[in-house]
Amino acid sequence: MTHATLEQFCMQLAGTTQDIKWGHDLCYLVGRKMYCVTGLDTPLFVSFKVLPLEFTELTDREGIIPAPYSARNHWVLVERPGALSEKEWRYYIQQSYELVLAGLTQKLQRQIRPGI
Repeated sequence: MTHATLEQFCMQLAGTTQDIKWGHDLCYLVGRKMYCVTGLDTPLFVSFKVLPLEFTELTDREGIIPAPYSARNHWVLVERPGALSEKEWRYYIQQSYELVLAGLTQKLQRQIRPGI
């Protein structure tokens, strides 16, 4: 995963917007809620939300730690891009998007993805 492939993947998800927060973090949002955060600098560090059951499994891997300030909400920080395969990257980012989307109001969900 690179900054470019991360951006390309996230921006294809319906309703995704970008915002710079804290001066140096690029955030991918749906309904103004973050689902993926990365630093603007290299190396690539990425945080995203996971299911509670996956949190411990992922943070047991080398290169993945509980995300500072948001681990209590089951966010992980991938410090080493090679800790996940390309397929896993796509799975976990898509899942984070879906988890955040599900937390939005029904009205907002329908605006973002008609037919839900």
